[in-house]
Amino acid sequence: MSHEQHENPRQNVTFAAATETGHGHGYLRVPASGSGPGVVVVQEWWGLTDHVVAIVDRFADEGFVALAPDLYGGRTTHDSAEAARFLAELPPERAARDLAGAVDHLLGLPQTTSSTAGAVGFCMGGAFVLALAAQQGERIGAAVPWYGVPGPETDFSGLRAAVLGHFGEEDASVPLEAVLATEARIREQSAAEVTMHVYPAPHAFYNDERPSYRRESAELAWERTTAFLRTHLS
Repeated sequence: MSHEQHENPRQNVTFAAATETGHGHGYLRVPASGSGPGVVVVQEWWGLTDHVVAIVDRFADEGFVALAPDLYGGRTTHDSAEAARFLAELPPERAARDLAGAVDHLLGLPQTTSSTAGAVGFCMGGAFVLALAAQQGERIGAAVPWYGVPGPETDFSGLRAAVLGHFGEEDASVPLEAVLATEARIREQSAAEVTMHVYPAPHAFYNDERPSYRRESAELAWERTTAFLRTHLS
């Protein structure tokens, strides 16, 4: 097992959150221009890893103010059993509180030019992104889940964000039936614009640290994501 605790060099920002300690931590990058639209990046179940940091950096290079909250309090892992345990120890309500605090912090930064935040999440984070958008309403202007959907009990009636999803047709853990059912529920329960793209790829096809990485699908989904965020967060 490889995991880290306590002093995490990936944490460079602290923000107020409705947690037991009253605050959350995360990794923030501001673009070289000094300002831009705000995007919250939600981790996979491995934690706030170097891969997630690289995603935040890439968003900053694209002109966004990007913040990845650390939902595991500094812990990361490369072991799937340990990742499953970390996830099991993270109640959805607590994750939502941490993420809401990150949204508040991001929108309150003088460097953030957008009045709403974008939310982009991967795997576990993809499911959290849709739940966050439903909870936060008009504060989230664009929601982009990558290969993750929340449970069928999620109420999307409060969702106001435009939704763009990226899923793999070879994904055994997030079957297309679940993706289509989620899309149908979003359409039924909210007036949100929703587009779900399917790629010839497995789960986690954007993660270039894993054998599931598929460069062509990853880059196409990335281009679609940045264009979508620019459109809806301008």
